[in-house]
Amino acid sequence: MSCPICQKPSAPEYSPFCSKHCKNIDLLKWLNEDYKVPAEPVVLDEEES
Repeated sequence: MSCPICQKPSAPEYSPFCSKHCKNIDLLKWLNEDYKVPAEPVVLDEEES
């Protein structure tokens, strides 16, 4: 399996990443909302809010 960030072979201790550096890059992408999970918008009824 290759690292999803840099395409180098993954390392077991950081799987699926090759290094702590690539693992942290991925975490930062999630925290910066570069990745998004598709979902339907939630509409609240006025009684619920």
